[in-house]
Amino acid sequence: MRMLKLALPILLAAQCCMASAEARSPNQVLGTWRMVTAQIDPEGKNVPAYGDKPNGLLVFTEDMHFIEVLTDATIPKFASDVRGQGTTEENRAAMAGSIGFFGTYTVDKDGVFSGNRVEASTFPNWIGQVRTRKDLRLVVEGDQMTEHFQRPDGTPILIIWSKVPRSQ
Repeated sequence: MRMLKLALPILLAAQCCMASAEARSPNQVLGTWRMVTAQIDPEGKNVPAYGDKPNGLLVFTEDMHFIEVLTDATIPKFASDVRGQGTTEENRAAMAGSIGFFGTYTVDKDGVFSGNRVEASTFPNWIGQVRTRKDLRLVVEGDQMTEHFQRPDGTPILIIWSKVPRSQ
């Protein structure tokens, strides 16, 4: 009987927490995603956005923050080991072939991505931008996510992401 008195409050608390979790829809984008392909379509020509070896991660956290880093793995190393001492050509290639940014994001009542706000970026023009489904749409199907992004100039970009399995 004493064991039942101890177990009953624990069971009730667990049931309450489970009901609360079930009431919330799952966040479909939550977790870490690795870039598989990235295509840009200027003037109807489908070309790789980050070279032949795109490399990138996109992480969505439970507290509604995200960080995204996209790179072209074929960009040559700088001649100098000091980041601020690249040549004009090296800096141009690095800037054109990579981007990193972070901020906050939202999902709707069904757990579907509904937008983000960029807090900081290696491309300063993006800082403070708010994106809605009009210019950024993420579609999750199983362990694959398709990103449809439209640049301010109207250029569409398509990125395919693969979910990174959680470490045990």
